[in-house]
Amino acid sequence: MEKKAEKENKPLDFIRQIIAEDLKSGKHHNITTRFPPEPNGFLHIGHAKSICLNFGIKEENNGVCNLRFDDTNPSKEETTYVESIKSDVTWLGYDWGDQPFFASDYFPQLYEFAIALIKKDKAYVCRLSPDQMREYRGTLTEPGKDSPYRNQSIAENLDLVARMKNGDFEEGSHVLRAKIDMASPNLNMRDPVIYRILKTAHHRTGDTWQIYPMYDYTHCLSDMLENITHSLCTLEFEDHRPLYDWILDTLDTPCHPRQIEFARLNLTYTVMSKRKIMQLVEGCYVDGWDDPRMVTLSGLRRRGYTPASIRNFIETIGVGKKDSWIDMTVLENSIRDDLNTNAARKMCVLDPVKVILDNYPEEQLDEMEAKNHPQNPDMGTRKIPFTRELYIERADFMENPPRKFHRLGPGREVRLRYGYLIQYVSHKIDEETGEVEEIHCTYDPETRGGSAPDGRKVKGTIHWVSAEKAVPVTVRLYDRLFKVENPEGDKETHFTDQLNPESMVTLTSAMAEPGLTELLSGDCVQFERQGYFCVDSADSQKNKPVFNRTVTLRDSWAKKK
Repeated sequence: MEKKAEKENKPLDFIRQIIAEDLKSGKHHNITTRFPPEPNGFLHIGHAKSICLNFGIKEENNGVCNLRFDDTNPSKEETTYVESIKSDVTWLGYDWGDQPFFASDYFPQLYEFAIALIKKDKAYVCRLSPDQMREYRGTLTEPGKDSPYRNQSIAENLDLVARMKNGDFEEGSHVLRAKIDMASPNLNMRDPVIYRILKTAHHRTGDTWQIYPMYDYTHCLSDMLENITHSLCTLEFEDHRPLYDWILDTLDTPCHPRQIEFARLNLTYTVMSKRKIMQLVEGCYVDGWDDPRMVTLSGLRRRGYTPASIRNFIETIGVGKKDSWIDMTVLENSIRDDLNTNAARKMCVLDPVKVILDNYPEEQLDEMEAKNHPQNPDMGTRKIPFTRELYIERADFMENPPRKFHRLGPGREVRLRYGYLIQYVSHKIDEETGEVEEIHCTYDPETRGGSAPDGRKVKGTIHWVSAEKAVPVTVRLYDRLFKVENPEGDKETHFTDQLNPESMVTLTSAMAEPGLTELLSGDCVQFERQGYFCVDSADSQKNKPVFNRTVTLRDSWAKKK
């Protein structure tokens, strides 16, 4: 109750302030927003900010939020992307109603609006080549020049656009342009293209259309047709707002949504451009859109991020008017906070070395009771098999340990988590590799559970698994994809030159307590002392789980800076 009250008392961001004022003044009685992705790739964490904002405002105001696919470029769009976007929005916990919307549903109406613009002498068919159009457009300091086709008659423009629609012309030979102002200081208002010829089958309309509307033209009219009250866009669309308003004003539409821009999400140690993410996928720098090193929502989901952690992250960073950078640590802390509370604890030895308890009966099999969560007794306990031969982490033993090394070594006694106190006796070296092959110890049978009746203090506690009963698992140690905060910051190198060569390390010899084979795809646990891990949803098989490291227990990158 206290957290809910605290959330309700938080000051509103500037967008929510605008909406509250519109409701209070009676300008709007119901709020309708939309999330309008282009189905030309998978969504990433930046899109989650828009999803949470638009659907969050809907929930807070008992309103409506449409999921609308702005599918106006058939050469880059696929049904696969549509389905992945729907899955991502659903996974985040949001509901768009009975059916999603598609801009392609409005193609007939959009064409009629284009005809209306021509009849108002506010649009014309232009035959300049792309290079000529760039030349005529002008620069930021010089006005553009009128196209020689700008003053064609309305009748000629109507005839030409009909022939464009019928497929009479080749791609690139004709475009339909809005007639606005070639001297405008805003380049977006210098007679922008609103229709172009594309002889490409559309994923929904097939070969019905030979011409397709441009995004800026489509977006505002789709908002209008859906009675959107507040059209929320990132800051790069601020210069496009005059065109958004011009189209709606010129057509005198019955509904005129208000476009409001907010700062996009910029996250360190990654790239947020869909084009660059596509390069990573197509260049095989990563293993597909859902590679757990990616900040695509499918990649984060596969890595073990939860919907709650993403929503909490978005709430933490807030909504502002100026672009800024968010450190990756903020995102990583959001999943640490979530899993610290909700993930069960298990034991897994990533780099095993054998420990033999010389005084433990060879045939004896014991079971140790372990807590599933030290701070949450409601999560219960589990039984872990204990045998004469165990595995511990290779890093938990040193032949010549320094004074502050509180783990196993000559002359050292350590506590086995939920087990016994064990005392070093000897160790054996593999002659070929030079590595420790096995460690011999004795155990104190009076110390079951890890405490000594005589009150002696032992500083070190390590995790372990039974060598006889443990199960082999594959573990992938995922880390940040890039080794620098801003992979695009060095103009002398390509962003792929900044990839972190240790972003994925695969361990094939890890040994885990047997209960881990019962976990389901996507289940998250904490490997004690190691980090948080998730059962991989793509490569795991029955009784052969693959675990992806979601995040370390602490921020290891802070030490590198």
